[in-house]
Amino acid sequence: MLTQKVVKHIADLLPMHCEVCHLALTKPLPPSGICDHCSRYFAPIPRCQRCGLPTPFDIAECGECLKHPPKWRRLYCVADYQPPLAQYVHRLKYERQFWQASKLAVLLAQRIEKPAKVITFVPLHWGRYLRRGFNQSELIARSLARQLNVPCQSLFKRVRATPQQQGLTKVERKRNLDRAFLLNGEIVADHIAIVDDVLTTGSTVQHLCELLLEAGVKSVDIYCICRTPEPAS
Repeated sequence: MLTQKVVKHIADLLPMHCEVCHLALTKPLPPSGICDHCSRYFAPIPRCQRCGLPTPFDIAECGECLKHPPKWRRLYCVADYQPPLAQYVHRLKYERQFWQASKLAVLLAQRIEKPAKVITFVPLHWGRYLRRGFNQSELIARSLARQLNVPCQSLFKRVRATPQQQGLTKVERKRNLDRAFLLNGEIVADHIAIVDDVLTTGSTVQHLCELLLEAGVKSVDIYCICRTPEPAS
């Protein structure tokens, strides 16, 4: 089995290309695998700090959050669910390109100002996990935790298999998640972040936030790769 040292030596000999434009990268190689030119696609834009949706300028809470505040304190994301970022997520989730998780985590880590004390992730039901073989949110969370130097713990278990949330309205998503999750043990940290790959209505993480807050957690943040507006009800 090749050691990390040998693998690194081989990588140094091979040409590396930008994940987006496919042009050759110059050394030192960026951890994200994206050249300086294409990095502009991932430049931060003004967002509501609470819900993460785009706003005309950076604000702590948008009007919708003031009327209907989410359970979490703050949401950090890389960008909206659109190319080229959406392609990264798709490659990880559906093409089993597991190395994309660390590259996505690099992009996300750049956004986080004050990391939570513990990072966790949205769980899969065991049946779906067996069929897929991995949890993309867990892969991102564990890579992100290493970069931020904080522990990553599995704090939830999905006790009921549910249809996929994609394509459901906000009301249908909430009904779909009823009694679907439980805590996976004792919670000791007072500031926890939940990692998800794509956040739309936020119904899943809202439900998980409620479990943490009921267990005594004081503050919950959301770390996601893509934030996209919810579909019409």
